[in-house]
Amino acid sequence: MSEVSAIAISFAKPGYEEKLADALEGLLAPVHEEDGVLQYEMYRDMQEPRCFVFIERWESLETFNAHCISPHVKAYLTKTEGWVESNKIHVLKKGK
Repeated sequence: MSEVSAIAISFAKPGYEEKLADALEGLLAPVHEEDGVLQYEMYRDMQEPRCFVFIERWESLETFNAHCISPHVKAYLTKTEGWVESNKIHVLKKGK
């Protein structure tokens, strides 16, 4: 299996910045316990406080895909429905 990386970028709707920040921060502990996670870090854009970026590394595409359908990710998506203006995930591999 080949390691994969992911960059996830979420923009909160105006007025939901802190609610979304708290919900995203709540993902950190359970995700760090998942099988196959090598890196899972949350960042907030210093010039655009509605923008949150996750930098992730996973042992394989399979472990990343399992993460995406995990109970805590599903709960996060339900909780934050209506709070997110946009969300984009880039799944990356090294090299060509």
